[in-house]
Amino acid sequence: MIVYEFKCKGKDKQYRAIDDAIRTSQFIQNKCLRYWMDNKDKKVDKYALNKHCAVLAAEFPFADELNSMARQSAAERAWSAIAGFYDNCKKKVKGKKGFPNFKKYSRSVEYKTSGWKLSPNRKAITFSDKKGIGTLKLKGTYDLNCYDIKQIKRVRLVRRADGYYAQFAVDVDVRIESQPTGQVVGIDLGLKYFIADNKGNVEESPQFYRKAEKQLIRANRKKSKKYDPKKKKAKQPQSTNYHKARGRYARKHLRVSRQRKEYCIRLAYSAIQSNDLVAYEDLNVKGLVRNRHLAKSISDAGWSTFRSWLEYLGHKYGKVTVAVPPHNTSQNCSNCGEKVKKSLSTRTHVCPHCGFVEDRDVNAAINILQRGLSTVGHTGTYAWGDLPSWAVGASLLSSGESLSQESPTL
Repeated sequence: MIVYEFKCKGKDKQYRAIDDAIRTSQFIQNKCLRYWMDNKDKKVDKYALNKHCAVLAAEFPFADELNSMARQSAAERAWSAIAGFYDNCKKKVKGKKGFPNFKKYSRSVEYKTSGWKLSPNRKAITFSDKKGIGTLKLKGTYDLNCYDIKQIKRVRLVRRADGYYAQFAVDVDVRIESQPTGQVVGIDLGLKYFIADNKGNVEESPQFYRKAEKQLIRANRKKSKKYDPKKKKAKQPQSTNYHKARGRYARKHLRVSRQRKEYCIRLAYSAIQSNDLVAYEDLNVKGLVRNRHLAKSISDAGWSTFRSWLEYLGHKYGKVTVAVPPHNTSQNCSNCGEKVKKSLSTRTHVCPHCGFVEDRDVNAAINILQRGLSTVGHTGTYAWGDLPSWAVGASLLSSGESLSQESPTL
């Protein structure tokens, strides 16, 4: 499965119709979740939620305006959250199990194989349900003429700060044969250096958020000045200037996230193309960001994004990617194996046992590679035996992002 993304061009009336479809999809998703909560004593599964969509369409006229398969997609989103909660309970995951929550700010609506039709030149798409979206022009560099219509399994309309986008999930084999390089690499993720490998190569952390922080603070301040709390109490809409300032602020954040994503893709692609095996740390990023002193820097680094693209590109080009436990990779000496305790501020590894001196991150990368080579022969490509993060589900993510998305930044 691969996802192509195009920017949609239409009229304001069509954009309002897309917003209406998104709100309806959110309504159906929340109603399905409520139906599951109220009938826990009964057997409520994915098919029961799909049948409940027909009940909602008969009860609410605005729900009946949405395409039937789009209603089913909304029900599937609800079931995806429910199934994830059940899986976490069965696996006895520590902490919160991810009990499904009601959606408050949805940004997308998803159609399956009906309710839309591409133009003969594949440069426009027409939605035929009763929401009145109509025909939207598609702006992008990819050519959908390379694929049969039957290969397009999902179409999603996504609202972002800079406009509306259409995503096409195409059922194709993404694997590409590549020549072996005979090289292996261990990668250590850090804050001073974004990555450091066992050969001593390092990449400085770009810190996109830190560099744009002043502009973001200024834009947020301008937005706050235009906010009227009295209108909030009176349940009146905010001014047009407030919504304009809010849009400018959101577009700045969107630019930072796109910069980080493109940077992670470029580094992951370089690592996969240059090596046959890539070993990296299996970091618990969700736990690490609880450190209030480092949370902003860790979030700015984008470690999870880099890992997701590394696993996806490894699958695509037939390369081995191994996630190894990170425990003591920075403390152990890569030369003699003895443990040398050091604080986070100590950036140079000096072993008192064998006299080995190396940069802290490079020493960790060597240990990661050694663990990765010993892991491959026992547990396979993925160290914990789980699916890689990019392969979780064929449908798109609810935020409108896709880790297998190969479209240019628009």
